[in-house]
Amino acid sequence: MQYFISFLEGIITFISPCLLPMLPIYISYFAGGKEERSTLKTLINALGFVLGFTLVFVSLGAFAGTLGGFLQKYKTAVNIVTGLIVIFFGLNFMGVFKLNIFKGIKNPFAKKDMGFVSALLFGIIFSIGWTPCVGAFLGSALMLAAQQGTAATGIIMLLLYSLGLGIPFVASALLIDKLKGAFAWIKRHYGIINTVCGCLLVAVGLLMATGLMSKFLSLLG
Repeated sequence: MQYFISFLEGIITFISPCLLPMLPIYISYFAGGKEERSTLKTLINALGFVLGFTLVFVSLGAFAGTLGGFLQKYKTAVNIVTGLIVIFFGLNFMGVFKLNIFKGIKNPFAKKDMGFVSALLFGIIFSIGWTPCVGAFLGSALMLAAQQGTAATGIIMLLLYSLGLGIPFVASALLIDKLKGAFAWIKRHYGIINTVCGCLLVAVGLLMATGLMSKFLSLLG
C-alpha cells in the first residue's frame, strides 16, 4: 500500500498549481517548437525528460532508505520527526502557512531544438530546480522511504513516485491538444484540490508520527 501512496503522490504532484501551468512550455520544448510537432520526436524527448528526473528522485530514495536503515534503533523518534514533517507539508499545501518554500523556478532550460540527451538533462535540471515546487509530495515519499529502512525499498518507492509523475507527462505530451479542457477544469478547482491533497498529507503524517502506518498498511494489504 505504501507503494500505491508513492505512485499517487506522483500523480498529485503533476497537477500541482506550480507545475501544471508550465506544462505547455515543457511540451513545446519536447516538440521542438510550435511550428511543427512530430509525435515520435515529442514522445522520445518526453521519455528522456522523465528518465532524467527519475534518476535523481530514485537516487534520493536510495539515500533516504539507507539513512532510515541506520536509524532503525531510533524508530520511534524517526516516526515522529518524519510524520511531523509530512504534516507540515500538508498544512502548507492547504494554505494554513503562507510560506513560499514550494515555489519553482521558471523556464529552467529553454531550448527549442531538443534531442533525447538534452531532454534527459532537462529532466535532471527540472528535478533539482523544481524540488521546492514538488517538495511537499516528494518529501512525503522520501519520509515514507526513510521509515521503511532499506535502500531497495526507497528505490522502488521513488521509482513509483516518478512513474506517477512521469506517465501523465508523457500522456500530456502526446495528447496536449485534447486535454486542454481537463487542464482548465483542474485550474478552476485548485482550491478544492489543494485542500483535499493537503488533508491526505496530514492524514499520512499522523499515521507516520503515531507509528500506526505499518498497522494501517497491513490492514489494507
